[in-house]
Amino acid sequence: MNEIEVLVNGEARRIAPTSLAGLLEALGLEPESLATAVNGSFVARGARGERRLADGDSVTIFRPIVGG
Repeated sequence: MNEIEVLVNGEARRIAPTSLAGLLEALGLEPESLATAVNGSFVARGARGERRLADGDSVTIFRPIVGG
């Protein structure tokens, strides 16, 4: 199986080709409490399973701040 390299919060990682949802699962993260972006574009929670990652993608994972 070929691996791809993606940046996750600025850190290079070699992973099997997967979706954004698969990456979050592989990292052991709780996706319900996180916001995500790929290459600077927000990816909604419901779209993560459809968003396939490609070699060279930059993934940002963060906890959103709410308040007023």
